[in-house]
Amino acid sequence: MSLEARLVTIARQSPWFFSALVAARNLQLDSWCIGAGAVRNLVWDALHAFRSPSALADLDLAYFDESDLSPQRERDIQRQLVATHACVQWEVTNQAAVHTWFQATFGYAVRPLVSLEDAVGSWPEYATSVGLTLNADDSITVIAPHGLDDLFGMVIRRNPARVSIETYRERIAQKRYTERWPRVTIVA
Repeated sequence: MSLEARLVTIARQSPWFFSALVAARNLQLDSWCIGAGAVRNLVWDALHAFRSPSALADLDLAYFDESDLSPQRERDIQRQLVATHACVQWEVTNQAAVHTWFQATFGYAVRPLVSLEDAVGSWPEYATSVGLTLNADDSITVIAPHGLDDLFGMVIRRNPARVSIETYRERIAQKRYTERWPRVTIVA
């Protein structure tokens, strides 16, 4: 079975994750995915045979809409998700707008992203540069610009597309990956 097929199977078998995909699909956004830490946790919990899901700080819904870059639109989407799927803390980000606030938040400018796939490809680590979309026919599209080897190999490796070495090291210290998933390998 391919890594993509394994990922889709894991997503389908997870009640919490699949219901989040359904809630996101019901928004009828043109270009979206649930990704980053949610997918990482989902897969690493499965690979470690954990019976209960690891806690998430938030569930990332990324979407791409160049026609409305307003923070209000993100808040509106987040409110809709909370109204229908309040069991998790949602973080909604229009990836088309990242360049408008990134410098104020992280101290350096980034180029505008051109698509959802471009955005996912810029996320902090290769293992978290993965997103899943539930289509109208219940098929699942996997967005993984750097592949799935690090995700399934349980490797944390910096994605230099946007994350500095300093920020990467801060993330490793903050996330404490190996405390929850002892088989994880961190590439310093």
